[in-house]
Amino acid sequence: MLKIALASFVSAIALATALPAGAMEFPLAKGQVAVGATDTATTKDDDTMLDLARQFDDGYAEFMAANPGVDPWRPGDGRTITVPNFFILPDAPRTGIVINLGERRIYYFPPGGKTVETYPAGVGVKAGATPLGVTKVVLKEDGPIWRPPPSIRAERPELPAAIYPGPDNPLGKYALRLGWQNYLIHDTNKPDSVGRNVSHGCLHIYPEDIERLFHEVPVGTVVRSVNQPVKAGWIDNRLYVEVHPSKEQVDEIDYNTPMTPALPPQLKQIVTKAAGDRADLVDWDAVRAAGLAAKGIPTPVTPAPADLQASDMPSHASTPAATGHKAGRSTAASDVDDATVVISGSGVTAAAPRMVAPVDGVSLRPHKTPQEAALQIGK
Repeated sequence: MLKIALASFVSAIALATALPAGAMEFPLAKGQVAVGATDTATTKDDDTMLDLARQFDDGYAEFMAANPGVDPWRPGDGRTITVPNFFILPDAPRTGIVINLGERRIYYFPPGGKTVETYPAGVGVKAGATPLGVTKVVLKEDGPIWRPPPSIRAERPELPAAIYPGPDNPLGKYALRLGWQNYLIHDTNKPDSVGRNVSHGCLHIYPEDIERLFHEVPVGTVVRSVNQPVKAGWIDNRLYVEVHPSKEQVDEIDYNTPMTPALPPQLKQIVTKAAGDRADLVDWDAVRAAGLAAKGIPTPVTPAPADLQASDMPSHASTPAATGHKAGRSTAASDVDDATVVISGSGVTAAAPRMVAPVDGVSLRPHKTPQEAALQIGK
């Protein structure tokens, strides 16, 4: 299996194959808060956004949120699209499996603490369908038999008592059964469901992803379920915020309708907490823009290090303080709900990922992401 290290800065990828990319694995240093890179890709005439989301191991809703206004069925030939594979890690212990329902994504921290793997997931149709808290993997099933639980049988009483392995089995080829009764992380016979609100509480991941995760995760692995649609952290001396679409916005994406702008209720509190004693550096216009856009891409909300005086540098930042003039800030935190905003694209990356994938023929070239000029909530 070919391993390619992507550039740590933003790169553009020419789409030379429709094969799915498979799992993303990133090196992880102690204290590192983010991994990956925001990339761009050039489409071909026969591409669809569902196929491209799977090719780059992204969920459908997050892929569409990062590319507002793109036709999911006919993006067109030669179109540049964003590949949103830059992630602030969830605020949770970095052991075992972490399910972040708010971004429809699973993180796996293998023993040793030196890497992290991440997988998009289909989640519950209803809010609260998947419990929050801590459980563990209690059973691994190769070729699972699906016995419809009471919640599904109530909706579809015509279902048989059991569906055995095969193309009609919604559990697919592999399943990790959790300590919560009737909850699993499993394969799917409908890969287009990944990254959507589709289940009664189980987590659906791509067939190529569950095959890898299934063979890596031992019985007894701790599983934590959190709901963090908003994440924030300091990356290279700059505070970033990452906002994902809400459940209602994901439903709108599914219906290919414009995503209704809505600020996450805890946005200001999360950014203020992450900023700590440097909250005076925060550009609240940029925070509000990221909140309304909900593109799921980490966006800088403090000035670049070169624009700061040494006294302004956060003491917990990962690189030495830079010198320069003190940058002006706009809009107080109390005004974040009323600010007039523009969106700035992300152009800084964290650790470079290792794509574990059959990606023969993919070419890489340097590319700088342009700043986006105006707030655009897409279809």
